[in-house]
Amino acid sequence: MNTSEAVENRKEVNVNLRLAKISDAPVLAGLRYALRRRTSGKQESEAEFVERCSLWMEDRLRDDGRWRCWVAEKDGTPVGNLWVQLVEKIPNPSSEPEQHAYITNFYVREGVRGRGIGSTLLSTALDWCKACQVHTVILWPTEKSRSLYMRHGFAVRADLLELVLRE
Repeated sequence: MNTSEAVENRKEVNVNLRLAKISDAPVLAGLRYALRRRTSGKQESEAEFVERCSLWMEDRLRDDGRWRCWVAEKDGTPVGNLWVQLVEKIPNPSSEPEQHAYITNFYVREGVRGRGIGSTLLSTALDWCKACQVHTVILWPTEKSRSLYMRHGFAVRADLLELVLRE
């Protein structure tokens, strides 16, 4: 790839960002399949997965739920998404906010990466978390995504423990 092609590929893509609707579940399930198909062991077929995952997503996309999903669209086609779950904390006697947020299933299609879409999705989700009085946002980054999160103020914590119960 020559320099002008590299510059062309780095151009910011004009996208529409919106909250996901229940009717988006099949497309979002397809994006989930694209994200996870290479990292999982034994796999169900794409059709089986999309059907099962769509039902799960439909339940979580109801307006009164603790989940939110933002969709990035280019020319009317979804090219990325980011999910956030609010996690309640037990009440505190101090003024500390009583919610955490968990970011997951953050995916931008390969052909449009590096053009600001992921950063826009993440900024939107973090703004929503602030509006919801979230105390702490947690996530499990990939090695590739770490720099994006660090640019948005995330830090590696020394006071968090993890126990994986099943591989």
